[in-house]
Amino acid sequence: MEVISVVADKIRCLEIKGARNAAVEAVKALQEFAQQSRAEDKTKFLEELTQAQQLLFNSRETEPLLRNAVYYLIGQIRQSSIKNVSELCTLLNMRATHFLGELDVSRNCAAEIGAKCIQNGMTIFTHCHSSTAILMLLKAKQDGKNFKVICTETRPALQGRLTACEMAENSIDTTFIVDSASRAFISKADFIIVGADAITPKGNVVNKIGTSGLAVLAYDAHKPFYVVSELLKFDTTTHYNEFENVEQRNPADVWKDAPQKIAVQNPAFDVTPCRYITNIICEKGVISPQKIFEITHQFYSWLFT
Repeated sequence: MEVISVVADKIRCLEIKGARNAAVEAVKALQEFAQQSRAEDKTKFLEELTQAQQLLFNSRETEPLLRNAVYYLIGQIRQSSIKNVSELCTLLNMRATHFLGELDVSRNCAAEIGAKCIQNGMTIFTHCHSSTAILMLLKAKQDGKNFKVICTETRPALQGRLTACEMAENSIDTTFIVDSASRAFISKADFIIVGADAITPKGNVVNKIGTSGLAVLAYDAHKPFYVVSELLKFDTTTHYNEFENVEQRNPADVWKDAPQKIAVQNPAFDVTPCRYITNIICEKGVISPQKIFEITHQFYSWLFT
């Protein structure tokens, strides 16, 4: 169980950042764990996998992609008629490789579809550091389009600096602003693009703190607000609840030496209601957030079993 514990700890302490990276590392940890298993039968093997699952799930609250990946792999083992543990390990490894491949394909498809939304001369406003959103912008650049990008700093971890650096490294005209300057700059944008950590069945989107406020600003400024994300970030745990639990991080990240009488809060994410989202750009196209449940169920029905 050591390999699982190590990865879970790295996810918990943010050594592994980002929803996609957390899911990928969890899948790889399960592959390695399975190869090291000393289980003598399928029942014991499933018991070990269930323990590993719990450790990974407890590493971070707002990670449906990680949960969906783990559910998928363990579901493949549980549903298989294979009894031999060695053969089950081979099956898990094969399905893990398949899942990671599909994850790459879905991200590339979403990015390619999103890149078509960008035209020459546009200014794109973005928040935080989404690998899918960045890939979308880079694909548009590769297509020969010239455009500008406005990046927020994204406090308190300043992930926006990573986005700004990647834009600059790829010769994309980039402006970097503090979060509180968003209202002053949003009128300059043609549209806003952000990633997602989770998508609820109602089409609400959980993303880095500050996203929902930016969506409201975009709404007031009559600017389209897009989310680019793989459908596998759909969160089935919110089926009967409106919102996902929001992870609270170390208050010291906000104010290291705050006076004891001051309660410092550091929520990692917020929830953007679907009414502020123009469309969700995913691997299956550009869809209304209200259609997210239907589309996800159509293409990833195993999420609902």
